[in-house]
Amino acid sequence: MESKVVIKEKNPHDKANILSKIFLTWSFDLFRKGYKQGITVEQLWQARHKDNSGRLGDQLEQAWQKELEDADRNGCKPSLTKAIIRTFWLEYMMCGLLVGLLFIVLWPLIPYTLALFINYFSGEATPEAYRNAHIYNFLMNVCSVITALMLNHLQLSQGAVGMRIRIACCSLLYRKILKLDRTGLSKTEPGQVINLMSNDVMRFDMVTLFLHYLWVMPVVVPLVSYLVWQHLQWATLAALLVIFVQTILVQSYLSNRQGVLRGKIAKRTDERVKVMSELVNGVQVIKMYAWEKPFEKLVDKLRKMEVSFIMRTSMIKGFSTALSVFTERFILFAAVVTFVLMGGQIRAEITFSLVQYFNLLQLAANIFFPMALAFLAEAKVSVRRLEEFLMLEELESAKAIEAKMNAKEATVVISNGTEKEKARVAHTGLVVAGVCASWQPDPIVDTLRKVSFTAQPGEFVGIAGLVGAGKSSLLQVVLGELLPSKGTVSLGGARLSYASQEPWLFVATVRQNILFGLPYDRIRYKKVVTACALVRDFELLPLGDSTLVGERGISLSGGQRARIGLARACYRQADIYLLDDPLSAVDTHVGKHLVSECVNGLLRHSTRILVTHQLHHLKTADKIIILRNGEVEIEGKFEEVSKSPLFNELIEEDEVVEEVVPVPGTPGLHQRTRTMSLVSAVSSTVEANQEENEEQPETAELMEKGRVSGSVYAQYFRAGGGWGLLLLTVLGIVLAQVITSLSDLWLTHWMNNIEANIVEMERNQSIASNSSTFDLNSTSFPANFSNASDPQQPAMTIEESTFYIYIWAIGILGCIILTTGRSILFLWVCMRSSIRLHNQIFSNILAATMRFFDTNPSGRILNRFSKDMGVVDEILPRMYLDSIQVMMVMSGILVMVAIVNPLMLLTTLVCGVLMWIWTVIYLSTAQAIKRVEGVARSPVFSHVSASMAGLTTVRACGAQVMLQRHFDDKQDVHTAAWYLTLVTNTAFSIWLSLISASYVVVVAYTFLFLSNSVKTKAGDVGLAISQGLILVNMVQYGVKQITEVISQMTSVERVTQYTTLPQEETAGPSPPAGWPQRARLVFKDLYLRYDKEAEPVLKNLNITIESGWKVGVVGRTGAGKSSLISALFRLAPIDGNVYIDDVETGSIALKELRAKIAIIPQEPVLFSASLRYNMDPFDKYTDADIWRALEQVELKQSVTSLSAEVASGGSNFSAGQRQLLCLARAALARNRLLVLDEATANVDPNTDALIQKSIRKYFADCTVLTVAHRLHTVADSDRVIVMEAGQIVEMGHPHELLQNPEGHFSGMVKQLGPGSEQSLRETASAAHKEHIRYVDADDAHKITT
Repeated sequence: MESKVVIKEKNPHDKANILSKIFLTWSFDLFRKGYKQGITVEQLWQARHKDNSGRLGDQLEQAWQKELEDADRNGCKPSLTKAIIRTFWLEYMMCGLLVGLLFIVLWPLIPYTLALFINYFSGEATPEAYRNAHIYNFLMNVCSVITALMLNHLQLSQGAVGMRIRIACCSLLYRKILKLDRTGLSKTEPGQVINLMSNDVMRFDMVTLFLHYLWVMPVVVPLVSYLVWQHLQWATLAALLVIFVQTILVQSYLSNRQGVLRGKIAKRTDERVKVMSELVNGVQVIKMYAWEKPFEKLVDKLRKMEVSFIMRTSMIKGFSTALSVFTERFILFAAVVTFVLMGGQIRAEITFSLVQYFNLLQLAANIFFPMALAFLAEAKVSVRRLEEFLMLEELESAKAIEAKMNAKEATVVISNGTEKEKARVAHTGLVVAGVCASWQPDPIVDTLRKVSFTAQPGEFVGIAGLVGAGKSSLLQVVLGELLPSKGTVSLGGARLSYASQEPWLFVATVRQNILFGLPYDRIRYKKVVTACALVRDFELLPLGDSTLVGERGISLSGGQRARIGLARACYRQADIYLLDDPLSAVDTHVGKHLVSECVNGLLRHSTRILVTHQLHHLKTADKIIILRNGEVEIEGKFEEVSKSPLFNELIEEDEVVEEVVPVPGTPGLHQRTRTMSLVSAVSSTVEANQEENEEQPETAELMEKGRVSGSVYAQYFRAGGGWGLLLLTVLGIVLAQVITSLSDLWLTHWMNNIEANIVEMERNQSIASNSSTFDLNSTSFPANFSNASDPQQPAMTIEESTFYIYIWAIGILGCIILTTGRSILFLWVCMRSSIRLHNQIFSNILAATMRFFDTNPSGRILNRFSKDMGVVDEILPRMYLDSIQVMMVMSGILVMVAIVNPLMLLTTLVCGVLMWIWTVIYLSTAQAIKRVEGVARSPVFSHVSASMAGLTTVRACGAQVMLQRHFDDKQDVHTAAWYLTLVTNTAFSIWLSLISASYVVVVAYTFLFLSNSVKTKAGDVGLAISQGLILVNMVQYGVKQITEVISQMTSVERVTQYTTLPQEETAGPSPPAGWPQRARLVFKDLYLRYDKEAEPVLKNLNITIESGWKVGVVGRTGAGKSSLISALFRLAPIDGNVYIDDVETGSIALKELRAKIAIIPQEPVLFSASLRYNMDPFDKYTDADIWRALEQVELKQSVTSLSAEVASGGSNFSAGQRQLLCLARAALARNRLLVLDEATANVDPNTDALIQKSIRKYFADCTVLTVAHRLHTVADSDRVIVMEAGQIVEMGHPHELLQNPEGHFSGMVKQLGPGSEQSLRETASAAHKEHIRYVDADDAHKITT
């Protein structure tokens, strides 16, 4: 589980000089790499020391512990927010001071100097005024460059703080997972944790960028208002009123609604992803039952609910986005009109410096402030969800338990022996005294009741009992996973080692799975491997013990997985070994080998507690404990116990038990049956990597290279609507901008006319009052109400102004209506597209071939449905809208500047080319890093779900610290990629801002130099520069949004990859009504391959199974028994034919075929829904039918009601009960053909007998195909098929096959004990007589007909 990626290079940031840090030139190396050859994970730079996951996790954990202690003391709820603040306040406060400096001091200087500069153009051009104009111009440009640099660096440093908070929270969450107890675990599942780690903590990355504006805004607004007041006096209030209404009322209402909706969306998404995760994990069973339809309905329902909320947020976002375009103009309109109507004298310098002031106000009050509120609201929701998770019940640490026990009695101790080796005191033995325990908090009946027993050092204790008797629970109590409600457990200072019933394997080599973090000791390793009978398996595996084990042990058979789990337990030095039924999945002679060589050999000096159903393995035990309904029924030596009635209940099977399982462990996959047999694996596929002798790598995730192709965009928008709708949207977007720009040009026209009037009046006046001493030429205009003429004669009367005001008003109104309209229309198109895409990938996943699920881990598939779908639903449309809007505004500005000063077209062109080059370089790097970041994220999630699956094993091995370290390593790789995303973004923005600033410099100086030769209009200068300054910060935001859109399109790309999966051939006519009536099964020249290039796994099978026969299939591991089932259900492509009642299965609809075959799968799969849904998702049967089916399998007593919830994976039923539920499903369907896939692996003889009895009773006239695990189950069948390496080596009646002493079947039977062999031969012979009789009757019947 350790991180496969090692990053060598240090981050150059630490060595860079000051200039390189300011302009981020140290990152150019990365851009060069990214542009030339792309970037792989190995080429990243290491995460910086202060971003290390382990370090940050430790800091936050300390703060959280302190918070928990404080909360305990004061009796209040602990707050994660306080813990986060306690850890990160200092660095974040430093950013805050700079934000204040930027917005309160530097930024307001820009419009102030701008007004002084414009003033020069409306006055008389004297040398002194010209010199001053140069000074003002210089100051204005310096301020604009500094603000751009500061803004970007602040984004970087605040983003880095957010990233650290996220890393710390993930690390804290993972540490919490390792401490969860069963109650805590039952309240969560990997899907939810992964959602917390992917979606919820992402909010920290966003909220830190904006949080400081919450205090900056209240300072900036009064300050700017004061500066505006200098120009406008009372009219300022009109502007403030508009701002107030918009910020406080509209925006805060909207952001509040958005927070509420966000919580609802998160809940719906959780539910949908949870169902998806069960679906992907149980996909084989869903396919075999042909249950795709009900699942489709369920997901469809959840998705509709989710979409209805997303739709509402989208509309709100659309309106907020439109607001940002028209409010600036609306504020200006309100202020200027009020001022004019109050009789003020408006001037160009006033109007255009107001544009800049209002731009700043708009940024602080209407963009950053509401964003801060919205993200704060979302972050609060996330923090609450994280707190809920962190407050789940956890196991008390060994020390706490010790303290508790000591309080009760002075001597009892529990310790897991995982602490540092002290001088080892010999342990005094295990004492379990009067223990009662239950998995539920307030049970009606305890799972274990008054259990007492002792195990002396070196004793071998066997624990047996029926299904659900509490055997596994007893081991969990000893492990400390299940706390006793009464009674005590004392380990006497022993170290424990544990092998679980369902072996837990993680993605690594077989050897790493066995060592599990311990150092490799060659001699001990060899002993363990030999004792666990793995030597032969290693020879068969393609790369020996360096073979890669897939997720949940996918590429191994059940028996191999069980033995590897056992080997891991044996490799650890311990005083007590707890072995939870490792023998059930292996065949008899291997079972005997394990008992003699491992339990009584390798481990003979330690205490061994072995849970098993197979009593004959316990003959050598020092004592046997038989449990019944959670109580100790009888305890003693084998001889004593064998006299009890309960023993006889188990022993009625004893003959059976004796020959339990000649057939080796077969593919008992945890949730998805193995579809790659071992023998075939040797020859064919181990991800086709035979050349390598090194450890074999996982199948890499599909990672596209280069840009996202145009077809992806086309697919995205075409999914959203037809050509007509798309055309309408484009028209709306362009039209809105045209109207907006026209209203701006109209304002300029009005200002120019006013200035012209003033100049005209000045001229008239100077002529009129030449004699007067009042000399105007020397008067410089102050920036407020100074009117050149006498107050009786304004430059433009109110009547003249109203004409301009009306037209301007019409423009503003058009702008408001059109921008809102285009936003909502566009988002609606995006929403339709994401609904369409989800439906496409979902229907594709349902119909995908099994091979696809076997080669893609579940995390990879779920990532598409959670992360990528989330991006397409929510993030992408908003970004598209933002970038479209910014592009429009930018093109509007450039066009307007070109209209007032055609010379600027050249500058625009040069800047445009520079930006284009820089963007292209940035894009290839940014996309490469984004993809690497996506790929680096997957291992983190896989690690989480693997750890959660194997928690008990992890804790029994004391491997928490190691796994935590591995998690931190994987997270550091992700951090390395994420930090570079931040850096490349910032470098890109800084240089774009510099290019835009140079554009403004050129515009300003052009006007200044030309002003000597041509009379420049003040209105034109005002328009060009005030709009150009907006460009400085807008261009980089716009281009960044566009590049973000392009990089987020990788999510659409990843989603669309799944719209073209290899599909099963489902189409076909329905079979004849009532088919199959006889269920006569014929395999003809059958070959089966899992992969087109691979060797066939089944070779040339020809079998005829007559109607009503009971047929057993036996054979060693990897002989192809499970593949036979795959062929019958057409889960893999086959050559040749399978006929059922003379109908070729390939010629009819796949769903119909599968629905007509009942299967009891090897791994019983249950879904977290009601019991009724689990039995009958189609609602075809009545409740009475279902109760009858449950009664037939004797589960009626265990079930309270049909609406009872089944926990995820069916964890609230024992393995045997889950198996019986699957049998009940089959009984309900009443199909004529029943397939039993090794259903008897984890089941005690009683349940086994029950299953066999039910099958003989309720399926008497059906054809039954059993992939057998215990030879006794097929002794009385009509035919036995013996398979070896994908071929049939023998077939016939068991009695007939036993007549050939050299035959394969005889060889298998001989490996049982002599007693069992005899009993099996008798059974077969008796069955043979019956069989002959009814075959004769059958022939006679045929003759008469």
